[in-house]
Amino acid sequence: MSLTHRQAHRAQHESNKLNKRLMRLLGKAVIDYHMIEEGDRIMVCLSGGKDSHALLDLLLALRDRAPIQFDIVAVNLDQKQPGFPAHILPEYLRTLGVEFHIEEEDTYSTVQRLVPEGKTTCSVCARLRRAILYRVADELGATKIALGHHRDDMVETFFLNLFYGGKLKAMPPKLRADDGKHIVIRPLTYIAEADLIRYAAQQNFPIIPCDLCGSQENLKRKIIKAMLAGWEREQPGRTETIFTALSNIAPSHLMDKNWHDFINLTPLANLSGVSAAPKVSAHLQSDNAFVDSSEVLTPFAENLVRADDEGGDEGGDDENAPENASLQHKIRWFTPAR
Repeated sequence: MSLTHRQAHRAQHESNKLNKRLMRLLGKAVIDYHMIEEGDRIMVCLSGGKDSHALLDLLLALRDRAPIQFDIVAVNLDQKQPGFPAHILPEYLRTLGVEFHIEEEDTYSTVQRLVPEGKTTCSVCARLRRAILYRVADELGATKIALGHHRDDMVETFFLNLFYGGKLKAMPPKLRADDGKHIVIRPLTYIAEADLIRYAAQQNFPIIPCDLCGSQENLKRKIIKAMLAGWEREQPGRTETIFTALSNIAPSHLMDKNWHDFINLTPLANLSGVSAAPKVSAHLQSDNAFVDSSEVLTPFAENLVRADDEGGDEGGDDENAPENASLQHKIRWFTPAR
């Protein structure tokens, strides 16, 4: 085998590993947070960036092999930004054969009118965009709204709220909108941005940059991103450790009286007769905790394919997987068909 052939083989191997890892992590998020149910109509919000392209691509792959039926409709909001290439996404979506809808709304002019020059436009733009997408979801009969936020977005949002808002608050994998009518899901929750960058290059997505807010260099999020990148260089894996902490909360060791009853905290009357309280309930300690989550998710668990079948991923790719080995084998990850 020539060097060129070896390189090509290696590149294909790495591509397969990446595809399997992304599908595995997306499937785990869908299961862990009960994101998709039988008969759902998922509205995938497609901005044209790498994250939303990957979200649509992976959900289409999931739909083709999932043991339940659900529909996908891709939605793009044309905000009438100057120079926006309006033809690119419709042409691309037609090649995929996916149902799609382009909503045209001049939020660009509105944002420029409302936000003083030099100020960041993100918050105003996001509120306008969110209201429009909720309306479109109603019009299209969508039961869930899927957004392309990933692991790094969630960690960055945590620090934005911590440093600038004085809150221990991040970005949830699944939420009910303020209007009470819409469920928003983030299937890329467990996926690192670096993997999405590689995947976008591998798939050659038609990327459309955001000229409205993405070109503003002084955004607080950019500062947080640079901070995390520096930490990651100094201590690889720190971002993943912080991300893990977001689902490992100890309210009794914080200070919020709404989440822990400090006021009525008293000594136990008879310490000698009291056994230590378990860290989690017996139900959560059980190996069957996963399959008890709902009848809808059981088919998912039973039809997952372990990532290490027939060679699988090499060492180091399971850094986002649960540490509980027995539960890991019960879950088994979504992986692409070979």
